[in-house]
Amino acid sequence: MSECVFCLIVAGAAPAHRVFEDDTVCAFLDIRPIARGHTLVIPKSHATDLSGLDAETGAELFRVGHRIARAVQGPAFAADGANLLINDGKAAFQTVGHVHLHVLPRTHGDKFRFASGLVLRRSHEPERVAAAIRSGLAALDTAATDPDTDTG
Repeated sequence: MSECVFCLIVAGAAPAHRVFEDDTVCAFLDIRPIARGHTLVIPKSHATDLSGLDAETGAELFRVGHRIARAVQGPAFAADGANLLINDGKAAFQTVGHVHLHVLPRTHGDKFRFASGLVLRRSHEPERVAAAIRSGLAALDTAATDPDTDTG
């Protein structure tokens, strides 16, 4: 899928501020973020919509999205919660024809709306934001391997 910008990102032929990658998925900052830390998690293999996505890969998208949502609730972001969502198809406002899970950090009292200013939104300090998410993910990994750390 050479025309697909997300496939180009996976191939390293288009820029992205990556925060996570494994054999199945890639996660990177949204170029038009709704909130600081707005991250997209995509399957590395192209699937235009959910009908083309196998269940195991879908589960991996949400597993990674769950970890990123937890990471942004750490000290670098102090988010109070997160929205995890997939816009499946044009009728659901899917703008890139490659399945992607949005991880949107939320704070109490924020007033953003999903569609407001979509075209005009731009990321601020993406390198710093991506580094902070990677740091939060590393902290989760450390906590998972440290028996003295309460993760629950």
